[in-house]
Amino acid sequence: MKVLWAPWRIEYIRSPKHDGCIFCDFPKENRDKERLILYRGKHAFVIMNNYPYNPGHVMVAPYRHVANWEELTDEELLEIMKLTQLMIRAIKKAMNPDGFNLGVNLGRVAGAGIDSHVHLHIVPRWNGDTNFMPVIADTKVIPESLEEAYDELKRAIEEVEREV
Repeated sequence: MKVLWAPWRIEYIRSPKHDGCIFCDFPKENRDKERLILYRGKHAFVIMNNYPYNPGHVMVAPYRHVANWEELTDEELLEIMKLTQLMIRAIKKAMNPDGFNLGVNLGRVAGAGIDSHVHLHIVPRWNGDTNFMPVIADTKVIPESLEEAYDELKRAIEEVEREV
């Protein structure tokens, strides 16, 4: 049997869990950098994953608390897709990945860590990195701090918006 050695995940396991919904509560706090909120739209926003699978792993979520994808309004759906497009451009500019995984985990059984509020994951990928959710692998190395990645992505978003 191979053993997964991923000490970077112990912080998540041991950390106190937020009482409530991060996708509802964090945008209301107006502490965007501390809460890793990269971008705010009218109906949805972009937040970095605090325990990323790869550098630049972000999530796009509606402000409205909704658990089911099919209950999203047309405005929410459109903005989630537009913000996904913006973030792909910004991540390409900032980090030059070879590809991306886009994913929505609907329900706990599908892998949703927060199953009461839909959100879309954007995970940059590089040739030779591990798979999307490591099951059997060596130690996962995240070579950049969240703070550095946040600043890098914020700059890239601003550049992409000027270009469009």
